[in-house]
Amino acid sequence: MANEKLARRYALAIFSLAGERDATERVGSDLRAMSESLGADESAKRFFESPVVAREDKERAFLATFKGRVDPIALHALLLIVRKRRERMLGEIVAEYAKLEQRARGTEPLLVTSAEALRAEDLRPLVGRLERLYGKRFEVTQEVNPALIGGVRVTVGDKRFDGTVAGRLAELSRTLFASN
Repeated sequence: MANEKLARRYALAIFSLAGERDATERVGSDLRAMSESLGADESAKRFFESPVVAREDKERAFLATFKGRVDPIALHALLLIVRKRRERMLGEIVAEYAKLEQRARGTEPLLVTSAEALRAEDLRPLVGRLERLYGKRFEVTQEVNPALIGGVRVTVGDKRFDGTVAGRLAELSRTLFASN
């Protein structure tokens, strides 16, 4: 919880600065790219997260790698994270930044999980109904989980609506065992 609050503070500061320069999308994209590149290679991740490696060495390496390739705001945010020894929080900061970007676009995340990928003509009416019901616009992420057998599970914020076969079987099982 404390890390989430701290990550949100960093993300908000970065987002505000990027907003002043009308660069929120580019900064967000660069932050994601840097985070992914540092996490993709195990030796780069160890170097980045190691408390033994001097901050100055990390700063020199990141300047050599990213300067001129990413927005200066994103680069300086990464350098600040290193100076403050918050390297392990980079992923959380990037996630919080993405939430701020999404809110700025006036949308909220909607996760649709099903046993098979839904066709656009099946997904559109479902999303449309939810947008009318909630009075919001959603950015849809679709997940496929064959273990659900059939049906759809929708997650909106902290609410989950489970209309899957697996969910109904689990509910039936809980009901049967609760009455014993």
